[in-house]
Amino acid sequence: MDALTTDIPARLDRLPWSRFHLLIVVALGITWVLDGLEVTIVGAVAGVLEDPGTLALSPAEIGAAASCYLAGAVAGALLFGWLTDRVGRRRMFYVTLALYLAGVALSAVAWNFASFAVFRLVTGAGIGGEYAAINSAIDELMPARLRGRLDLAINGSYWLGAGLGAAATLVLLDPALFAVDVGWRLGFAVGAVLGTVILLLRGMVPESPRWLVVHGRGAAAAAAVAEIERRAGTGHLPPPGETLTVHPRRAFGFGLIVRAMFGRYRRRAFLAFVLMVSQAFLYNALFFTYALVLTHFYGVAEAQAGLYLLPLAASNFLGPLLLGRWFDTRGRRVMIAGSYLVSAVLLAAAGLLFAADALDAATQTLAWAAIFFFASAAASAAYLTASEIFPLEMRALALAFFYAIGTAAGGIAAPVLFGSLIGIGSRWYICEGYLAAAALMLFAAIVEAVFGVDAENRSLESVAAPLSS
Repeated sequence: MDALTTDIPARLDRLPWSRFHLLIVVALGITWVLDGLEVTIVGAVAGVLEDPGTLALSPAEIGAAASCYLAGAVAGALLFGWLTDRVGRRRMFYVTLALYLAGVALSAVAWNFASFAVFRLVTGAGIGGEYAAINSAIDELMPARLRGRLDLAINGSYWLGAGLGAAATLVLLDPALFAVDVGWRLGFAVGAVLGTVILLLRGMVPESPRWLVVHGRGAAAAAAVAEIERRAGTGHLPPPGETLTVHPRRAFGFGLIVRAMFGRYRRRAFLAFVLMVSQAFLYNALFFTYALVLTHFYGVAEAQAGLYLLPLAASNFLGPLLLGRWFDTRGRRVMIAGSYLVSAVLLAAAGLLFAADALDAATQTLAWAAIFFFASAAASAAYLTASEIFPLEMRALALAFFYAIGTAAGGIAAPVLFGSLIGIGSRWYICEGYLAAAALMLFAAIVEAVFGVDAENRSLESVAAPLSS
C-alpha cells in the first residue's frame, strides 16, 4: 500500500473530556466490575459447592475448577490478543464479552464437576481476551493527558465489583432467603444479565481510528474521527499540528512482532515482565492467604471471613482512583516506582508484625488495606505500562503476553508456596513468604526507576512509533 500521512492521533489527543469518553469508560471498563463481582462470588461459594445438595465437589475439584479458569484466562489472552491486533479492537471486544457472558451464564446451570470446570474455562478465556481488547481500545481512544488516570481507575474498578460481590454473598448464601442450591446459581445469573446490558452499549463504541490507519483503511479512520469529534462536541479547538506517516499493511507477520518485542523493545519487554509478575505474585500471595490467616491464626469463623474482604476491596478501588491523576501530572516513572516501593515497605513491615504476633484480626486487615491502597495502583500501572509502551500493531498481543505470564506465575507459584507455608503453621515461615513478595516489589521499583518510560502527556505514537512508520 502507498504511504499515508495522517493527523488522526493528534486529533484524538486534543479532544476535551466529553460524554463520548464517559460512554467509552462505561461500555468498555464495566467488564472489570463484573469480573470482580463474579470472581468474588466464586470464591465465596466454594464451601457451598461442597454441599451434597449442590454440586458436591471435593476441595481438590474446587481447586481444579479454579485452575481451569486460570488456564482459560491465559489461553484467551494470548489468542484474542493476537486476533485483536489482527482483525480490530471493536470486533474482538464483542466476541470476548459474549464468550465471558456465556461462561458465566452456563456456570449458573452447571450440574457436576466436569460441566462446572468447562464453563469456568470458557469464562476465563473470555476475561483474558477482554483484558487485551479493552485496554488497547481505551488507550487508543482517550486523550493522552488523561490516559494514565483513566486506565488506573478502570482497572481498579475490578475491586468495586469485588466489594459488591462480597456484599451480595451475604444475601445469596443466606439459607433463610434462598435454598442451598439456588443462591449461588443466582449470583452467576445476575452477572450474566448485567453483562448483556453492557454488550448492547458496546454498539455505540467505534473501531479505533489508529488501528484503521495502520491497516490501510484511511477513509474509514477519517470518518470515525469526524464522528467522534461530532459526538464530543469539540467546538473551537487548536489545529492538531503533528502528523504521522505510515506504510499500512493488511496484516503484520508474527515474526515481525516477535523481533520488535525481543529486539528493539527488549528493555521495555523486561520492564513489563517484571512489573506484571511482581504484582501478580503479591496479589495471589495475600489474597490466597487472607481468609486462611484469619481463620487459622485469629480464630475468625469461616462464614465471617468474607466480611474482611470489604475494607480490602475499598482500599484496592480507592488507591488507583485517588492516586491516578498523579501518574499524568507527576509522571509515570516516579509514581510507578513509588507505588511499588511503598507497597514493598508496607508488606515487609506487616509481615514482621504478623510474625511477632503483634496484630489481631482487625489490625491485620487494616495493614493489608494500607498495602493494597498502593499495590492496587501499582498493579493497574503494570497493565497501563504494558499497553502503552509498545507499537500499535502489537499493543494487544504484548499486553496479553505479559498478562498471561503474570497470571500464570502469580496464580501458580504464590498459592503453592503459601499453601505449603500455612500448612507448616509457622508465622515466621509465612513472614518469609511475605518478605519474598516484598523483595519482588522492591526489585520492580528499581527496574521501573531505571528502565521506566516517561509516557505521560505523550501520544501513543511518540511513546512507541508504529512498526508501519
